[in-house]
Amino acid sequence: MTAVAFATCAAHPSGIPDDRPAAQLVGAEFQIWDDESVDWHAYDRVVVRSVWDYTAKLDAFLDWVRVVGGGRLRNSPELLAFNADKRYLATLDAPTVPTRLLEPGDPLPAFTDEVVLKPNISAGARDTGRFTPDATDEAVRLLDRIHRSGRAVLMQPYLSGVDLDGERAVVFFGGQLSHVLHKRPVLRDPGVAPVANAAHAPAAIMLDPDLVVPGSASAEQLQLAQRVHGEVAERFGEPLFLRVDMVPGPDGAPVVIELEAIEPILYLGLIPGAAERFAAAVRRC
Repeated sequence: MTAVAFATCAAHPSGIPDDRPAAQLVGAEFQIWDDESVDWHAYDRVVVRSVWDYTAKLDAFLDWVRVVGGGRLRNSPELLAFNADKRYLATLDAPTVPTRLLEPGDPLPAFTDEVVLKPNISAGARDTGRFTPDATDEAVRLLDRIHRSGRAVLMQPYLSGVDLDGERAVVFFGGQLSHVLHKRPVLRDPGVAPVANAAHAPAAIMLDPDLVVPGSASAEQLQLAQRVHGEVAERFGEPLFLRVDMVPGPDGAPVVIELEAIEPILYLGLIPGAAERFAAAVRRC
């Protein structure tokens, strides 16, 4: 019998509720990724799940990824390292949100339309803000705070199509389409997204129970998601799981806003059969 661990973080030692049915189906044990007492080599398969504090300890996390290794870790160490830094957007062949990278020391360029600023290393919309041209001072303060932490800033246009259409997330398990999710806009108001009152907490809006619901995707959205999945698989091998998040681009056509290959919520509890499909992929991949 295959021994499986679901890697989690100290804030969620028993995993998050969404992951537990799949863990039960494969007989997985939840283990804290940076708990030095865990013998990871006792497991045939280590599935990275709710490691939600990894962005605050990125070097340690990537060391752990290398130690656990590609023979047992899902997703692969190479894909996890790639996905940990949002600079990956500039390397994809598929259309992505237009992005300007501001390294530490780079000033904030002038802008005449609404923009979004976010760190290259972050999750859950932390340290992310939406700014109008008359809020330059607030934008500069966020830029400076991110730069002081040693991170770069991604500057992107605020795409107004999100207000009407939200985001679409297409979820793949073991190379097969599992389900589609619809997410309401996260940055609904200008300014820095408020953060929930907890260590390494996401933006408060991310905790709204109705933020994400079952969704559908157009043929164009599905084609883009499949294209991105194929590119990732060609570069890093077939991922156990991948979530492709898309929004309407400047011309209305879908563009990739995020790839989620490390610790996304997969919303297994929202979609009938999703936990079973994920469990089957864990056994197979």
